[in-house]
Amino acid sequence: MRVIGGLGCDAFRPRLPSGRLLRERHALISEATIPYLRDTADHAMQVVDVIESYRELCGSLVDVYLSSMSNRTNAVMRVLTVIATIFIPLTFLAGVYGMNFDTARPLNMPELGWSGGYLLFWAVCLLVAAALLFAFRRLGWLGSGRTGAPPPGA
Repeated sequence: MRVIGGLGCDAFRPRLPSGRLLRERHALISEATIPYLRDTADHAMQVVDVIESYRELCGSLVDVYLSSMSNRTNAVMRVLTVIATIFIPLTFLAGVYGMNFDTARPLNMPELGWSGGYLLFWAVCLLVAAALLFAFRRLGWLGSGRTGAPPPGA
């Protein structure tokens, strides 16, 4: 049974006056009227059942909508994670080479004094980014490629 606000489905069933009229005999209601009251009570209960089924259907549709929004959010978060994962090592490299080192000392990054040091830095950055992009594409996290999950039935 589905619970909404602490109340079960039976809490939504109305107390029909026709049901009370069927149980208690009144002087104003003749015996010929009782089948009509019973028919009215049956129709009212059918309407209540239809309304409850529509309420459950609406709840299911809300669940489907929230699930699809969650999947869309997960896809966006996956793309943002891939982008951040690519830029984290590049940021580290730029941070290390952006520090002020004394190039006169031999143990303080001699490649800073090389004529091709700047190009080597960019080559390493591009190589790291390309390797990460290749790995993510291969895992199926980016673009088309293999999926990260095993195929069904495997």
